[in-house]
Amino acid sequence: MQKLVECVPNFSEGKDREIIQAIFAAAETLGVKVFELESNPDHNRCLFTIVGEPEAVLTSAFATIKKATELIDMTKHHGEHPRIGATDVVPFVPVSGVTLEECVKLSMDLAKKVADELKVPVYLYEASATKPERVNLADVRKGEYEGLGKEIKSNPDKKPDFGPSEFHPTAGAMVIGARNYLVAFNVNLDTADVEVAKTIAGKIREKGGGLPAVKALGFFVDGLAQVSMNLCDFTKTNFDEAYRAVVKLAQEMGVEVTSSEIYGMVPLDSIVQAVVTSFKAKSFKSEQVLEKKLWE
Repeated sequence: MQKLVECVPNFSEGKDREIIQAIFAAAETLGVKVFELESNPDHNRCLFTIVGEPEAVLTSAFATIKKATELIDMTKHHGEHPRIGATDVVPFVPVSGVTLEECVKLSMDLAKKVADELKVPVYLYEASATKPERVNLADVRKGEYEGLGKEIKSNPDKKPDFGPSEFHPTAGAMVIGARNYLVAFNVNLDTADVEVAKTIAGKIREKGGGLPAVKALGFFVDGLAQVSMNLCDFTKTNFDEAYRAVVKLAQEMGVEVTSSEIYGMVPLDSIVQAVVTSFKAKSFKSEQVLEKKLWE
């Protein structure tokens, strides 16, 4: 079986098309496929997916980080989405023939390379975390670029896993790690009142007693309020279940849903699971998808 790894680097630039395209182009190294460039000016953020054999993906990811470090100036950055650096977060995900532990090793190799060659401090998260309090990305990013930039110098608990105990002058810091599949799912509301989205997000996230394996925030995007979710384990809460929960809470607050979006790529099994649960098609399986059989 071929060893395949997915990497989904997130960058703090969603407005300047030239910078976005330059970072995207840097990923096109030998031995990888690069998919699904997504960007949003309100979030001021972009991301894409790199897939290939582990070492080729590491080379590609480093090339994009290097380019982002050259082009993005965090001292001038403003956006809705939480962030700590030009390259904000880089997760490695096992696809086939690779274990999560191998992805942890890959993340550490990349973190050391970034720290040594680019002088950017790196924190490790999720399966790569060296401390329990660094497993959750939100905990690592607490204080964001402005706050963490000060604490990293004086608070021993904020010392990075690799690199200097001070932010890069323009690129800040970054987070690297290994995790399983994540589905990024946003639901847009027919109101400009972002407090509605924040209230719904607070109720729906697992930390607030809501849905299992769901992280959620409320944002103001494209003139409307948005509930932005990370579904960290789609086998526990899939996007169709999350959608119905947001609709219910929104209607209770006198608000309707205008649209939703899956941000980036998702595994086929999450689509199959949505069909099974939403349509009660209990016998439906991925082997019934024609393109999957052709690919095999």
